[in-house]
Amino acid sequence: MRSRWEAWPKRNSWTPSCVRMEEPGSRGARIPGSAPSLPLLVAAARRSLCSGRRRGRGSPRATCLHLAGEVLAVALGLKPALLYDCGRAGADQLRSYLEALQGVGLFTQRLHVLELGEHCLVLSPERVGQHLERVQGDGVALVDVSDEQPNPTLCALHQWPDLGALVAEVGLHLRGLQGKARLAVSSSRLQPPDWTLCALFGILLGYPAPYTFRPGRTEAKCLALTPLRVFTALLSWRPAGLQLQLYSFSVPECLLPALSGALDAWESDLRARWRAQSDFADLSISSEVVTLPTVVL
Repeated sequence: MRSRWEAWPKRNSWTPSCVRMEEPGSRGARIPGSAPSLPLLVAAARRSLCSGRRRGRGSPRATCLHLAGEVLAVALGLKPALLYDCGRAGADQLRSYLEALQGVGLFTQRLHVLELGEHCLVLSPERVGQHLERVQGDGVALVDVSDEQPNPTLCALHQWPDLGALVAEVGLHLRGLQGKARLAVSSSRLQPPDWTLCALFGILLGYPAPYTFRPGRTEAKCLALTPLRVFTALLSWRPAGLQLQLYSFSVPECLLPALSGALDAWESDLRARWRAQSDFADLSISSEVVTLPTVVL
């Protein structure tokens, strides 16, 4: 049977440290499908994530609301994590921001700020823990783009023992956080080897086929001028009048038939989670084919 994805139109070791927890204050309940005062969401971002002369002004209103919407999507389990890339805020500032969002009633679920090297992710410990258990149990399709090979190839997690051990350690670390039942916002820091970050980010962000490569490389030469199918998942956050990009990832077009099962499972899980909530509407998933002269991971 031909997968419907084929019919889409063309368009080493780490050391945990600095684990910090915060007790929740009183949280106002929010009616699903509604939103707190939008000015409060904007103020929370500008107050917590900006510094110096920019405090109080900071990021544009739309950027602040998009970030709040992405955090809500993580809290509701629509995706395991988000990679914060809106500014230079560190883990402490992000934790304060999440506490401010909880304080105005945007969400009540527990969230965690995971600092990986110089990057920060906002994630649900329970959701990511379950996701990593599935990754370890059922395996995950990895796309090897090491530049010593002419074309991208599929591989399995067990073929990358160092990466597999890191995934297991991250899962154990996050399961340990779940025992802190009363803690609403937490943060911790890990320092994995740099070469693992690309694959680790892809796994934590819930991509169905993350890229990986051998140590010491960041430029995927075998993806240059290779047709890539880019998948984008969008949804509407109607109370804020915004359309949010929930996912954006690519897979090599030549591997699409082999990845159709993983892509079908990813879409089925996303649609089921979307139907189970009422804050976001109008989920749409589209794809287009792009070809780039250089791809840096």
